Amino acid sequence: MRRTDRPVSQRSELGPLPHLRSNRTALTVLYMTKKLALLFGAVFVLVGILGFIPAAAPDEHLLGIFHVNAAHNAVHLLTGIVAILCGMASEYAAILFFRIFGVVYGLVAVLGLISGDQPILGIISNNMADVWLHIAIAAVSLLIGFGARRRVMVQTPIP
Repeated sequence: MRRTDRPVSQRSELGPLPHLRSNRTALTVLYMTKKLALLFGAVFVLVGILGFIPAAAPDEHLLGIFHVNAAHNAVHLLTGIVAILCGMASEYAAILFFRIFGVVYGLVAVLGLISGDQPILGIISNNMADVWLHIAIAAVSLLIGFGARRRVMVQTPIP
C-alpha cells in the first residue's frame, strides 16, 4: 500500500484525528500561507512603487498619511520581493517569512516609537501612522507565521 493510500487513522504524519472514520483517505494537505505570502509581497511591491510616485506620495507622505522616503520605499520593495520568493518556494519558507517578518516589523515599530517623527536609525522616514501600521503588520504576520495550521481534505469512498 502506498503512503497516501493508507487510511487516515494509520497515517502518522497527520497525527491523531479521532473525528475521521478509518475508511477515509487523506487526499492532500492545504495551506494558505503561500498565498498569503504572495499577497503580502504584491502589496509591499505596490506600496514600494507608489512611494516613488509623487502623486501617490505628496510631500513624501504615501496616501497623504505615511511618511516615506527612498530608503523606506526600498525596504518595502525588498520585503515584497522576499515575500513573493518565499511564497513561490514552499509552505515552510512562507511560514518562516511571516515569523521573521513579524519579529522584524515588531522591532521596527519599537524603534519607531523611540524615534517618534524622526527617521529610524537616521535613514528610514517615520511617523506615528507608520508606527501603528507596523504594529498591525507585525501582529498579523506573527499570527499567520505561528498560527499556520494544515487543513486536511478527506474523501469517503463510495460504497
